[in-house]
Amino acid sequence: MFPRSVNIPDNNSFFLFGARGTGKSTLVKQVFGQKSHYIDLLMAKYEERYALDPDSLYRDVKGLDKSITHVIIDEVQKVPKLLDLVHKLIEETSINFIMTGSSARKFRHGGANLLAGRAFERSLHPLTFQELGDSFDLDQALCWGSLPNIFKLSESSDKVDFLQSYANSYLKQEVWAEQLIRKLEPFREFLVVAAQQNSKILNYSNIARDVGVDPKVVKTYFQILEDTLLGFILEPYLRSPRKRIHRSPKFYFFDLGVSRSLAGQITVHPKPSTSYYGDLFEQFIILEFFRLEAYRRRDYRFFYLSAQNNEIDLIIERPNQPVACIEIKSIEKLTPDKLNRLANFYDAFPEAEFFCLSRDPNRQQFGRIHALPWSQGLLEI
Repeated sequence: MFPRSVNIPDNNSFFLFGARGTGKSTLVKQVFGQKSHYIDLLMAKYEERYALDPDSLYRDVKGLDKSITHVIIDEVQKVPKLLDLVHKLIEETSINFIMTGSSARKFRHGGANLLAGRAFERSLHPLTFQELGDSFDLDQALCWGSLPNIFKLSESSDKVDFLQSYANSYLKQEVWAEQLIRKLEPFREFLVVAAQQNSKILNYSNIARDVGVDPKVVKTYFQILEDTLLGFILEPYLRSPRKRIHRSPKFYFFDLGVSRSLAGQITVHPKPSTSYYGDLFEQFIILEFFRLEAYRRRDYRFFYLSAQNNEIDLIIERPNQPVACIEIKSIEKLTPDKLNRLANFYDAFPEAEFFCLSRDPNRQQFGRIHALPWSQGLLEI
């Protein structure tokens, strides 16, 4: 198992959220296995038992051996009522509760008890380049993504099968089984279109026309993807949050392998110097920033900016630091003419720091732009 960067509390209850397959169960079992009682709500017999009789959790925990210090409830969103019992048990016992979940929708939209601060919140993502260490390979990451199970497979055909089945099983187990949508077929078609639009500015009306549903339904679908931790919205940068509501965001799926599979492109091998490779490299860098922020918890906020045929790939608001304006390029040799688009924003951001992250191994300075090898840039910014 690769070492994970998430900061796991040892002496406090916590939620661990993350999409299916990111390694939540493996991680908590490894850290707390010797001193924990494990409840897997993906198993039908446990889900049924606790759904019919939530109070049985109270009786079970009260009867545990004194050596047990942690109770792990895997996929707790399956039976949200258990959180009321967890709340009571936290108040009455010294046991810490670890609650994993691959969907936050029932919690956030169903009025579930989130324990009023008695449990911390953490998130787990596909493996970062740092976590992979010497096992990291950029071209492999762009092609297959970085879900932990990918690294158990050596054959490309097996990786294709895994990623294709992941999408199908997720639809059945998470979206459809949890009754998050009324009709499966339009949502299935939406996933394909959404994956093809990955990292692009969203046009809800165009997507609705392609899928055959109302634009309001499309917005709901994207919300479901966020709530089931399959991706995140990147808002346009405007100094007034109120105005952001009226500008179109971008959407990023949480893993490149999954998004490529959903888009029907998983058998296409990305080749350097192509626009497709460049798009994937940009998506990879933004995903890495998102994951690093989730683990380091520095309250960074991410945006993009598109104005007058120019675009800043990523803008980061950093507390007590200048705004970071970032251009992402997949080229191996960076020259000044490649940075004209970013330099056009000097006047608009007089106090900002400008960066370009690329595959060029050399650290350089072009005017106000710090040109960094992508891995150094991720860690320094």
